[in-house]
Amino acid sequence: MKYATQRVALPFFALALALFALQVTFGILAATVYVLPEFLVDYVPFHIMRMSHTNLLIVWLLIGFMGCTYYLLPEEAESEIHSPMIAYVQLAIFAVAGAGALVSYQFGIHEGREFLEQPLWSKILITVSFLMFLYNSSRTLLVGRKTAINSVLMLGLWLAAIFWLFAFYNPGNLGLDKLYWWWIVHIWVEGVWELIMASLLAYLLIKLTGVDREIIEKWLYVIIGLALFSGLLGTGHHYYWIGAPAYWQPIGSIFSTLEVAPFFAMVMFAFYMFWKGRRNHPNKSAMLWTLGSAAVAFFGAGVWGFMHTLSFVNYYTHGTQVTAAHGHLAFYGAYVMMVLAVITYAMPQLRGRQPYNQILNMWSFWVMTSAMCFMTFTLTFAGVVQTHLQRVMGINYMEVQQQLELFYYMRLGAGVFVAIAAVMFLVAIFGPAREELPEGMALTAR
Repeated sequence: MKYATQRVALPFFALALALFALQVTFGILAATVYVLPEFLVDYVPFHIMRMSHTNLLIVWLLIGFMGCTYYLLPEEAESEIHSPMIAYVQLAIFAVAGAGALVSYQFGIHEGREFLEQPLWSKILITVSFLMFLYNSSRTLLVGRKTAINSVLMLGLWLAAIFWLFAFYNPGNLGLDKLYWWWIVHIWVEGVWELIMASLLAYLLIKLTGVDREIIEKWLYVIIGLALFSGLLGTGHHYYWIGAPAYWQPIGSIFSTLEVAPFFAMVMFAFYMFWKGRRNHPNKSAMLWTLGSAAVAFFGAGVWGFMHTLSFVNYYTHGTQVTAAHGHLAFYGAYVMMVLAVITYAMPQLRGRQPYNQILNMWSFWVMTSAMCFMTFTLTFAGVVQTHLQRVMGINYMEVQQQLELFYYMRLGAGVFVAIAAVMFLVAIFGPAREELPEGMALTAR
């Protein structure tokens, strides 16, 4: 059964994808500076490009999560969204906050803390928008059916909002600042966002495979248990070199090693449900993005994270291109691909069309994923060389950067292919549709 207020998700998806395209653009600009150091230096300095690139990633993913919530919540709760008007207003507020922060960066107006550079007024608007979203979605859930999927999803969203509040705490002591800074940056992406990802994955697998809800929900509980158990104390692997007590080295090493477990469980979960499923769903591209997200997240967040998480390895590799390799593939697999999977599944219903341009959509998947994997391998090799030359042999940083020039050219080339694939995805999603959905399949009121 479909619900009319699921259409609220459409502008969220549209804005998220527009910001995704802008994020990729700033990424290519930043990658160009690595090979042409004077590129746009008098107009958009490198630190502004990078700041814009990373902030756009966070903003469009949050908007994407909101759109995913508004799409699946009516179906899961068997109730219309409490107030579509609140949804549209909070989206407008969030868009003003994000766009205003982005424009501010171009004029050098920011707070300087990595990922949390937003001016204070922007942080306040983001908080107001997020609280409006939580009120709206929570009211919807309270009057409707409670399932494991919507309950875990709302838990992740509420925890994300709670830990976001530490963005307002900016102590003067740099060690103390980093201690609490990681409560946002790490606990978001390696803790509560995993709950959001797991619930979206479970929702898609129910819809695409036809496996019984009871089986999928049992797997979901296992995954979120592993994510919270490992992710919270796994924060300790960021405390190694900021002046925190020495006991964080064994704690951080042990629990961050265990952070591989929830991602391994997710990939086993997804492919087992696909194998067990009895439904031949027509939206093949949505299934491709769903399975791809679980697989790439395991390698990007799990394997590449483990590669440099132990303290005696991290001592040499932290802050090198190894970190960039892990960050790119982890974010892409765990969150970017999952949001694109939900959009791919939802847009035919939202637009009242058959699954369309699936071949183009699947080509965008393979081109984008291949380019991101190539970029990850390139940055990994660059990071290994950098670690040896700079951290082991003690060669000057800038001399080492010159030795990495070939890797940076390859990274730029991979970024161009990511941009091409992003355009392919946008055309597949918003381009001309072949045929209308059969009667009763489009989104209508109950």
